[in-house]
Amino acid sequence: MPAPPRTLPSSTDLHGVRWLRSSYSTGANNCVETARPATGPGAGLLAVRDSKDPAGPALLISPGSWAKFVAAVR
Repeated sequence: MPAPPRTLPSSTDLHGVRWLRSSYSTGANNCVETARPATGPGAGLLAVRDSKDPAGPALLISPGSWAKFVAAVR
């Protein structure tokens, strides 16, 4: 099985996903959003995008790596 892509050229390639923002986010659109695609190129991974550029690229990362990142920046 080939390795999944690390990024998608556009977050719109993740059709039908529900993007979530942190509860710490303000209404100024200056945060990241995450989604968990159930199907397609990002299935099983966590997608991360810039809320200021919702049509821009999305980074795909394993849920475990995301948890380690969040723990490190706390």
